[in-house]
Amino acid sequence: MTTRYAPATSALRPEMDPVTFEVLRGALLNATEEMAITIRRAAYSTNIKTRADFSCAFFDTRLACVAQSFAQPAHLVAMATIVPAALREYGQGRLGPGDALFVNDPHRGSSHLNDVTCISPVVVDGRAIGYVANMAHHVDVGGANPASIGLNREIFQEGLILPPTLVVQGGQIDHNVFAFILANLRAPRETSGDLRAQMSANVVGARRIETLLRRHSPDVLAAFCDELIAYTERWTEREIRALPEGTYTAEGFRDDDGYSDEPIRLRASVRIGDGMVALDVTGSDAQRRTSLNCTRTMTTCGIAFVVKSLIDQAVPVNSGFLRRLRVDGPAGLICTAERPAAVYGGWETTLKLTELAWLALHGPLPDRVAASGKGVMLNLGFGGIDPRSGQYYCYMESIGGGGGARPTKDGAEAVQTNIHNTENAPVEEVELNYPVRIERYELIADSGGGGRFRGGLGVRRDFAFPYADCTFTILSDGRRFAPWGLEGGGEGRLAHYIFDPQGKAVELPSKITLEVAKGGCIRIETPGGGGFGDPATRAPVAVAADRRDGKITDQAPNGTGA
Repeated sequence: MTTRYAPATSALRPEMDPVTFEVLRGALLNATEEMAITIRRAAYSTNIKTRADFSCAFFDTRLACVAQSFAQPAHLVAMATIVPAALREYGQGRLGPGDALFVNDPHRGSSHLNDVTCISPVVVDGRAIGYVANMAHHVDVGGANPASIGLNREIFQEGLILPPTLVVQGGQIDHNVFAFILANLRAPRETSGDLRAQMSANVVGARRIETLLRRHSPDVLAAFCDELIAYTERWTEREIRALPEGTYTAEGFRDDDGYSDEPIRLRASVRIGDGMVALDVTGSDAQRRTSLNCTRTMTTCGIAFVVKSLIDQAVPVNSGFLRRLRVDGPAGLICTAERPAAVYGGWETTLKLTELAWLALHGPLPDRVAASGKGVMLNLGFGGIDPRSGQYYCYMESIGGGGGARPTKDGAEAVQTNIHNTENAPVEEVELNYPVRIERYELIADSGGGGRFRGGLGVRRDFAFPYADCTFTILSDGRRFAPWGLEGGGEGRLAHYIFDPQGKAVELPSKITLEVAKGGCIRIETPGGGGFGDPATRAPVAVAADRRDGKITDQAPNGTGA
């Protein structure tokens, strides 16, 4: 084994053969990756098959997360929390070969309701070996608005809440339960396909692990799982101890809660010490009757992403890593919300907390922290009757924007930042499958904050509806508090949401549901990233290149490097 995989203070125990350890580690990770390939190829919705809004994992019999395909950082903690909680509630002993549980309740430890988790046991010769699971964001789970996106005051308004529910038994779908679920959704055909894709992924994962056990006994696998978790925790602790100890704090705001103009205060204190990293959110606002709440699980995802970005990237993603992290602060805050809080837009809050954690760490780690990126998930959804089929359709998307400038590089253009890792939805696929036309999709000139290194550019995307009416929802932020620069860098451009951009050009709030008549259009303009360093020190050749490429213009505001 190379030192990359076995640091001196994280070495394997003498009884664990390092070759077998690496073989099993690679095999389990590959099993989750093959699950990911299966779900992506079998899914119906653009959000899963193209934008890759899902993650897959394997858990041992002690319900520790052993291996996870690292598709979505936002699922990192949610998967490791909801799977053990669901299995304990339902009863591990009640599950047999070919069974599958579904669960999506945020207040049991999941993400928002659209993130549905499918859990199946791996049973070999009558012996439970572990569990395979996957979490995927479904385009609609009911609720008040198409795509289940919108402002709500309680979780019950956001859609169908699934406690741990047995949907597949012995390899056969319980059609009564399945029909009950689909009856609550707007796009049953699409959702049915996506749910079946999740079931198929678990079948593939279980088969791969069963194949693995033809060469390695269940006892060897169990011993490996225990050692991998312990090994990862030792390695994570070693990496954290190399970070500067102390408590570092930053404060910031979300624009509003959608019902009032009062900003949402967020306070992030990152405490590093004794081989642990804690995010203390004390001082943040109390939870509100809005969809901008996030649970403690969602908040933990933010600090998990930050730590994973700071330590050796070869550290595995499993429960051993997560044991070195925690979120402190009282329950009932906007970022430790409790039932019956609505939480769909909670990832907007979590994303801002993640940015604030980075800002807090800029002091002790000035050469490793970038300026603020776009800072918003920018969830949007629309739906209605598709005139081509006569059936109800739903579409959801979250749009990229500018990445924050780095200490040595410009920010990336048109990307998802931090915990947000979904992919681009191509114009061709969207227009083929939904009654919409994307009239413009381009970078926004002058939207990146200036600096020695410029912030990445935001994105403009115009949605036109020439074929039929629809209901359109925006659940976002970023119109009031701009992405910050660092070391003298300029701010990124604010977000803008515009109805009828070629006509009345009505500026919309960042949280709204409206009816769009046939022939209507909505323009989305995402924020740019903040700049890094004094704009006066930007290399002239870089300024010239930006002008040549149309990234800055003569109308660029001060601080853009123009």
